[in-house]
Amino acid sequence: MTPWPLSLLLLLAGPPATQPTPPTCYSRMLSLSREIAGAYQSLQATESSEPCVRYLPGLYLDIHNYCVLAKLRDFVASPQCWKVAQVDALKDKVRKLYTIMNSFCRRDLVFLSDDCNALEYPIPVTKALPDRQMRIRYQDPRPGAARVTAWKSLGSPPPGAAHRTRL
Repeated sequence: MTPWPLSLLLLLAGPPATQPTPPTCYSRMLSLSREIAGAYQSLQATESSEPCVRYLPGLYLDIHNYCVLAKLRDFVASPQCWKVAQVDALKDKVRKLYTIMNSFCRRDLVFLSDDCNALEYPIPVTKALPDRQMRIRYQDPRPGAARVTAWKSLGSPPPGAAHRTRL
């Protein structure tokens, strides 16, 4: 017979749990929105096999934007491609995200903006360059779309900027 401290040690040294904490509402919404974005991009890549896909409404998701609820609702209600299995699967995921956001996790979600135009157009990716210019590249996720690069001069640094120290 083994002493009880040894059996307790063997019990605690067993295989660890695969997921130590259950997913939260927020993490589930975030992962599902990323999954939907990936599925939408792969669907747009297969546009040549299904011409109706190009008529689907754009789907840029930001779960912190209040307008995303209307965007999800409109996407599910769109009548395009109702016979295409990939589109049906995508609409099921969108419907699931809408249900999670609108009912199960409504109290956990904080909307930081209500800018509906931000969901219609891709978000610009900015990068500050060393010569005080900013390059703005608009990444359009549609296949075959051109990338637009614009240069914006930031002017000269303010006086004394080189002598400032971080606190």
